[in-house]
Amino acid sequence: MSKQLLIVAHTPSPNTQAMANQLRIGAESAVDTGLQVNLVNPLQCQPHAVLQADAIILLTTENLGYMSGALKDFFDRIYYPCLEPKQGLGVALVVRARHDGTGTQRAIKSICNGLRWNWAQPPIICRGEWRPEFLQQCHQMGQYMAAATDLGMI
Repeated sequence: MSKQLLIVAHTPSPNTQAMANQLRIGAESAVDTGLQVNLVNPLQCQPHAVLQADAIILLTTENLGYMSGALKDFFDRIYYPCLEPKQGLGVALVVRARHDGTGTQRAIKSICNGLRWNWAQPPIICRGEWRPEFLQQCHQMGQYMAAATDLGMI
């Protein structure tokens, strides 16, 4: 049975869509062992997808100093069904923040810590005006998470 990396990404703009695509491309390029990479919009992501995942990457925009409403909705729906069975799930976070992203990061960390998920990497906060290096950071995050999942490190 192959392992699964779930990418839950709120992508309201072409830039955030490109970031999500780089997470996926990076993950798919990292391993040749059949790791399944699933990129899902938070509004379409159901608890069963998290229950099947071996690791998860979250991508959200900063909205009014908080996560996107779509990602909050995702957490509201998956929290209790996934609380016990997914303790220890490896998680990583990417925030596209026009400002500082600290409120977004703090809120998501609080929820993930409540779920007892394990932080596999420090969050990436893509702050300020759009920069092409955001795509490289996402690509590298995808590579790391795929390789670590495949090797059983997370």
